[in-house]
Amino acid sequence: MKHIYFAAGGTGGHIYPAIAVAKEILRADPSCKITFFCSQRPIDARILSGTGFNIVPLPARAFSKNPYKMLSFIKAVFFGKNIVAQNIISDSAQSVLFSTGGFVSACAVLAANDLKIPTAMLNIDSLPGKANKLLARYVKDIFVQFEDTGKYFGSNRTKVTVSGCPLPSAFFNAAKETAMESLGLNPKKKVLLITGASSGSANINNVINYLFDRLESLSSDWQIVHLAGIAHYDTVRTFYKRADINHVVLDYCDDMPSLLAAADLVIGRAGAMSIAEFAASGTPAICLPYPYHSDKHQRHNAQYLLEAGCGCIVEDLCDTEKTARLLWPVLCELAGSDGKLRQMRQNCDKIVNPDAAKQIATMLLSY
Repeated sequence: MKHIYFAAGGTGGHIYPAIAVAKEILRADPSCKITFFCSQRPIDARILSGTGFNIVPLPARAFSKNPYKMLSFIKAVFFGKNIVAQNIISDSAQSVLFSTGGFVSACAVLAANDLKIPTAMLNIDSLPGKANKLLARYVKDIFVQFEDTGKYFGSNRTKVTVSGCPLPSAFFNAAKETAMESLGLNPKKKVLLITGASSGSANINNVINYLFDRLESLSSDWQIVHLAGIAHYDTVRTFYKRADINHVVLDYCDDMPSLLAAADLVIGRAGAMSIAEFAASGTPAICLPYPYHSDKHQRHNAQYLLEAGCGCIVEDLCDTEKTARLLWPVLCELAGSDGKLRQMRQNCDKIVNPDAAKQIATMLLSY
């Protein structure tokens, strides 16, 4: 009996692709055991609690060049590695590890390497982070979303397979009516979805607040669903008290396939998972890449949609007024052109692989 371990935690972008692969594994081999090594962040527990998979939280910490935080990171890797090793050693099944990056990847991959456990890695960002580049030497296969990503793995690029991002099949067949009805939306109006991904984005929220008076000009044809993020929910809900446009404010959404199916246009960050979801659901996107990463990898992710003709890029200048001035004309142009939106939706079909999760699951089961 196989036991496949997933190292996935810290953000939804690391966990959701792993869940998609795990479900495909169970479809192919229902006897296979599944365990998730995750972080101790609340978002991990919220996402994984309803899956039925065995969950092992690890004391993982983010990598930092700060000497004090670096010490905390090293300690977390050491303790996490021991926890991973104890779980795998106690298991008599044939074990495999699949890492999707994030806080828990380092200790899990290092433990699996010590135990001679076959390991694969998923890197869905266009630019791999330092941890994934360092850990690549310890894995058999590296699955990536973007064609150009392989070159950043140096001598390990021969291990790279361009699979696309593994997503639940629901993204490819979700019904628009399901979300429209459940959220009480007007079926006669188009839907503008605003999202900062699973954690929300204060910058995006503030830009929309700044634009409220102008958004009223769209109210005859459009309505808004604003996915605020749990930490920002109360603040955003207060913003909308003065909004003269039909709207729904959510703190979190467990059914992104239906929500994106309902959306005619989305404004959001450009995390690798978000990019994949926008494309898979055929939702035209205005991307505001996260501006605080030193390597600007979200900017590279968004470029993928721009070049395919299914997305636009508006720079987050970390200044609410300046960013709003950039966003407004782009939003007006797309919101006022059904033809452009239709063409962008059609272009999404060119850049997705609906079988990514199945392809990776098949490979893991072959180890």
